[in-house]
Amino acid sequence: MAHRIAFIGFGGVGQGLADIIQNQSKELVEKEGLDLKVVAISDMMKGSLYHPDGLDLKIVKETLNSTGSLQSYPKEPGLIRGLDSMQTIKQSNADTIVEVTFTDVRTGQPAIDHCKAAFQARKNVVTTNKGPIALAYRELSQLAKINGVFFGFEGTVMSGTPALRMPLTTLAGNDISEIRGIFNGTSNYMLTRMEEGLSFQDALKEAQNLGFAEADPTNDIEGYDVRYKTVILANYVMGASLAVEEVACKGISHLTNQDIVDAKREGERWKLLGTLKKGKNGVTAAVGPERLPLTDPLATISGATNAITYECSLAGPITLSGAGAGIKETGFSLLIDLIHFHREKKAITT
Repeated sequence: MAHRIAFIGFGGVGQGLADIIQNQSKELVEKEGLDLKVVAISDMMKGSLYHPDGLDLKIVKETLNSTGSLQSYPKEPGLIRGLDSMQTIKQSNADTIVEVTFTDVRTGQPAIDHCKAAFQARKNVVTTNKGPIALAYRELSQLAKINGVFFGFEGTVMSGTPALRMPLTTLAGNDISEIRGIFNGTSNYMLTRMEEGLSFQDALKEAQNLGFAEADPTNDIEGYDVRYKTVILANYVMGASLAVEEVACKGISHLTNQDIVDAKREGERWKLLGTLKKGKNGVTAAVGPERLPLTDPLATISGATNAITYECSLAGPITLSGAGAGIKETGFSLLIDLIHFHREKKAITT
């Protein structure tokens, strides 16, 4: 039986998952028994399509590539156009909502409301939006539990690199006392280039030209992006109940080339870290630049790569590194969640 999905938002990440489904559908069925069928797409800018029997992803992509819109998708019996995001969530026959809208990370909207509507309609949600998880994880996870549906958000911290699932599955049985990580590729790329001689402004401009940094780079260079991801790790992996505003945050905009040179002279390297520590009074968290000895695995992470170190009671320190962004990688993170849910459901029914 096909697993029906609806995209709420269809930018690069959504299209990345759609490409994976289109290109690997046969392998997913053969290896996982997972037959993914896209029945709806609702995007504020590109338009909306819904067909209960499924959309042709090849034609969807060709239509978007040629016109930039879904409006020219061919007419066919049963096709419905024009549903907004809430109508798509509530009225479509999708089993799972893929929530990948452009969301204000400060408010978590509209993604929070989309998740609530999906859970109340007894539909699963997979998302890569940080805002809902950092700001409303307890409420949303409880709502999903009450309605007996799945809530997946692997891609919210390190994209397709499994920073959330690995500590709870592969590292199960360990007490994780500390987590430290490089969770922002833009700032890490800039620090790497500054060590190679570029000024802060030149490194920022280069990062923007390469597409690593936004036109307004504040979230990256002031550590706000890392703070949201640190809160997600605190609440999901370490079972804390931290709010974003409780986490002290400092970025890299004050660092100078002399700071970089001084650290290098002493065998150290600057990295912008999100840090979590478990103590007698609970979990504490902070975000800020630190000088790391070159023997620290995180000190070796260069460019736009992300990495995380878990301090484990049985396994010792475990470091995981990989891409923290990218269309294909983030699309893959959604697939991770879909496969995980499918395996869970299969295990219960067999």
